[in-house]
Amino acid sequence: MQEKLYELHAQMCQVFTSPKRLEILNLLRDNELSVGELSKLAKVRQANLSQHLSILREKGIVKARRDGVRIYYSLANPKIIRAFDIMREILLEKLAQTEKLSRDLHKVKV
Repeated sequence: MQEKLYELHAQMCQVFTSPKRLEILNLLRDNELSVGELSKLAKVRQANLSQHLSILREKGIVKARRDGVRIYYSLANPKIIRAFDIMREILLEKLAQTEKLSRDLHKVKV
C-alpha cells in the first residue's frame, strides 16, 4: 500500500515539473476558464495548451466541461492550490535567504 502511494505521489509531482502547467494551475485557482481564455492568459498556442491540459486532466488535476463548442477547465480539487501555495511560500523563503546571503557576502568583500 505504501509503495503504491509513493508511486502515485511521484507521478503527481512529475506533472508539476513544467512551469507552464504551474502557470495554468495558478490561472485556474479561482476561475473556470475556456481553452481560448487560458491560451491568451498563459500566452501559449492552443495546440501546446491542449497537451498540458491533457496531462493535467489525465492525472485528475483539472476537469473539463463542454458548453456548446467551448471547453472550460477548472481544478478538480481545490487542495491542489493549497499544495501549490505551500511550495511557493517555501521557494520565496529560499529566494529571500539566498538574496540575504548574497548581500551579506557582498558587504564582506567591500
